[in-house]
Amino acid sequence: MTAKFVSVEDDAGKVTRYARHDNGGGLIAPGASVADSARIGSMTYVEHGAEVGPGCRIGHGTWIDRGVIIGDRTVIGDGVRIGRGTVIGNRVHIGSHTRIGSSVLIEHGVHLDTDSTVPDGSQVLSGAHSRLAPATHRQHRKIKGKMAA
Repeated sequence: MTAKFVSVEDDAGKVTRYARHDNGGGLIAPGASVADSARIGSMTYVEHGAEVGPGCRIGHGTWIDRGVIIGDRTVIGDGVRIGRGTVIGNRVHIGSHTRIGSSVLIEHGVHLDTDSTVPDGSQVLSGAHSRLAPATHRQHRKIKGKMAA
């Protein structure tokens, strides 16, 4: 059986007691607000002050920093990092392994591809996101015949 609460100690020695979300088992910090109908994947962290709207689906291993607001019915892939104070509109789709900086505004209905990067302070407007916050992809290089990120 999975524990209802998990205590995590940060690098500074501060311990935070996260509650597991009933729908998906993600870890919710005290002071975060997550709708009951949202699905929060396992090993996803929702930090203090963050808000996740109803009908959202957030994948495994994603980190939602402090003060992030996520609108209704937004889908976020696995391994996404969303920086402090970012606001994401309704019905947004964010592909896996995307990195979104702090204080970003993403309008309703935006679609970000997998492995996208949105810099701090950007505005991503519906239908025009590629001009305003160009998606950058990780560059791969070969190391002794193998691909490395």
